[in-house]
Amino acid sequence: MINRKKFFDEYRQNLDPNRKLDQPEVNALNIFLDFADAAWKMFTVQQWSYIFATTFHETNATFLPIKEAYWLSEDWRKKNLRYFPYYGRGYVQITWKDNYNKFSQEIGEDFVKNPDLVMLPKYAFKILIDGFKTGAFTGKKISDYINDKSKDYIGARRCINGTDKSDLIATYAATFERILTK
Repeated sequence: MINRKKFFDEYRQNLDPNRKLDQPEVNALNIFLDFADAAWKMFTVQQWSYIFATTFHETNATFLPIKEAYWLSEDWRKKNLRYFPYYGRGYVQITWKDNYNKFSQEIGEDFVKNPDLVMLPKYAFKILIDGFKTGAFTGKKISDYINDKSKDYIGARRCINGTDKSDLIATYAATFERILTK
């Protein structure tokens, strides 16, 4: 069970020093922490640290499921994204109809018929966890990089998206590891 007071104190000090968390972000973090508590035994602390770091990065530090190019309109996405309406959504933005179909089958909800369901935290979290556990995003599982013998926070980015921003996310993971072990 994650100690919320310690978590938020450390989070604010280490990951949010220049701005104040707003209430929607606090609520989103609490929802994410509830889900993580319920699924805690699925991963090691180091693996959870990387999952938290990835979510922090992919959601622009909000822990709110987001839409790809969230700052732009739906009309823009329709005109500019060749995989519309299956553009990125969630904690980690899944794209393409094949991926929406894959997670529909895994989770038992029709994301192909209603792609916006992926924006619901309960589904965004299930997709996130399934992708890290099984390698469903890229064929790489988190245990390929973070396990009893290795803690490769840089290489673990391959679970999600090649190596873009891998150093930055590794730094976040190390910070989350300190937060989650206090």
